[in-house]
Amino acid sequence: VQLQASGGGLVQAGDSLRLSCAASGRTFSPYVMGWFRQAPGKEREFVAAISWSGGKTYYSDSVKGRFTVSSDNAKNTVYLQMKSLKPEDTAVYCCAVDLQRIVTASMRPDDYDYWGQGTLVTVSS
Repeated sequence: VQLQASGGGLVQAGDSLRLSCAASGRTFSPYVMGWFRQAPGKEREFVAAISWSGGKTYYSDSVKGRFTVSSDNAKNTVYLQMKSLKPEDTAVYCCAVDLQRIVTASMRPDDYDYWGQGTLVTVSS
């Protein structure tokens, strides 16, 4: 079972970036997939989540209106489209799956069962 996040990079404030999280080894439908980020010296924080089955989405207040999470069930991949990026969005972004939930997403990292390696997003001012 693997989750592979990709798409990070160095961008300027105001730019956009799309992250991908490809799942392999098993299908993660219908469970909840989440995106988290961790900035240097800070704790891991919830960014967004989506339920594979109903496509219901959840966002943290800090990214609501700027980030969009989506899924492609055929590709077993979840995306995080990030727009209007800010320097404070700089962090390592990771994807994870919660095998206990199908519709309602948890914002607690401890509730997620499998994690992918992160991808670094750096936003310069």
